[in-house]
Amino acid sequence: MNDLPDKSTDKESDLDRQDSNSVTIREMNIDDIAPIFHLGEQLFTSDLYPYLYRTWDEWEVIGMYNTDSEYCLVAEVDNRLAGFILGTIIIKASWKYGYITWLGISPNFQRRGIADRLVDKIVERMIEDNVRFMLVDTDPANTPAINFFTRKGFGNAREHVFLSLNLAKHEYYGRLINYERDKAERNRPRLRRRT
Repeated sequence: MNDLPDKSTDKESDLDRQDSNSVTIREMNIDDIAPIFHLGEQLFTSDLYPYLYRTWDEWEVIGMYNTDSEYCLVAEVDNRLAGFILGTIIIKASWKYGYITWLGISPNFQRRGIADRLVDKIVERMIEDNVRFMLVDTDPANTPAINFFTRKGFGNAREHVFLSLNLAKHEYYGRLINYERDKAERNRPRLRRRT
């Protein structure tokens, strides 16, 4: 028996229910992987959000789908991808943490409450799985996401510092890269020419 308060007025599952805006929230399926990846490419660009761009790739979507599919949700409007949320659970000795790793809403569907519905649904699922603490992170420049999650009740913001090093431009490591490349070239089998 589910003792959680029912946010809807009927008994129908939110996954199957469509509201007046015809938004459907459902579990991601394998056919959603490519469209979600491409939407993420559109949203998480290097010029806007370098941190998000740096970590977004097709393996993020595939990995989350393979390991935590129950926390990979899709929002559709009239059978078109409107947004997605990907999450996971982190189990520690004292707490079970819910972690929202990615949330993306198509520019065509922003400011319609879709992000709210996706976050509410994933949090509800995580509460059912005994999560008692939620985490989310984003690029410090992603003010819309920070404002959104603050409005949803997330707080205690801390900035995380990422440092980078272009190995090819480093004096020592650049030489090491060249050495390894040359070594691989020398050890590559050569094809004999037929005469």
